[in-house]
Amino acid sequence: MTRVDLHAHVLPAAYVERLPPELAAVHRLVPVEALEKFMVRYRIDAAVVSVGNPGVYFGDAGQARALARVVNEDLAATISRAPARFAALACLPLPDVEGGLAELDYALDTLGLDGVIVATQVGGTYLGDPAWDPVLAELDRRSAYVFVHPSVPPNGQPLPHFPAWLYEFPFETTRVITNLIYGGAFERHPRIRWQFAHLGGAISSLAHRIASLADREPERAAGAPAGALAYLSRQYYDTGLSNHEAPIAAALLLAPFERLVFGTDWPYLALPEGDDPAPGLAYLGAERRAKLEAEHARVLIPRLFAQRT
Repeated sequence: MTRVDLHAHVLPAAYVERLPPELAAVHRLVPVEALEKFMVRYRIDAAVVSVGNPGVYFGDAGQARALARVVNEDLAATISRAPARFAALACLPLPDVEGGLAELDYALDTLGLDGVIVATQVGGTYLGDPAWDPVLAELDRRSAYVFVHPSVPPNGQPLPHFPAWLYEFPFETTRVITNLIYGGAFERHPRIRWQFAHLGGAISSLAHRIASLADREPERAAGAPAGALAYLSRQYYDTGLSNHEAPIAAALLLAPFERLVFGTDWPYLALPEGDDPAPGLAYLGAERRAKLEAEHARVLIPRLFAQRT
């Protein structure tokens, strides 16, 4: 493979039709067929598709469970139709831990999905909170691939006239990574293969500031005995909406090159002219760019690579 997109979204009809009316009005349909057209135009060989966390939209656990099941079955059908072209990440009805564990088993064991997508927080409970630890323990047992995607902050936006994706999403990712470090989740669950969206948000710029907690307030850093910088260097970071030299250079001060994977954040990127989905990556040179855009993904989605050999 020459190009694999590890950060692509679809919003199938089965999902949109079940959202509350006020949300369905603003969540436009994004079928997999539209993604395929994008992939053809920009010479993307394969994509890892994901939807979102139904618990974000429903306070009712039963509704969230039902939506997760419908969406995951829809994603499984996408894989079945083109197993060498698509991988898919299951959504879980968190913060419903019992429902999340049941759907995790069904999605990975019965449907054969490739991993899960988890929101940074649902209803104010952030990933890394002890309440969700049973789910993380099971993901760790499975050495699962987990894609962490930001959501709108639970306490609203201080400047609501700007869209949340502009900077709140990167800040949310930074918050949750910090919570995973100092809440001890990275230490307790070292086998999870984590991928963080948008090169980890602002984490590269703030890494040493975050690490300084161990010196300034060591009692708060007890859950991270290896040190923040060590945990940060072990994660995977996708280039969605960050396919430029400056953010990649910053990320490379944090993690090895092989921990960076290609992503577009379809359909939310500004489409470039021509057939190159990320002209800003040209500075890497052909050999390094090829590794970032395909080979680095092998550890996260081995099934997809095996399917194409």
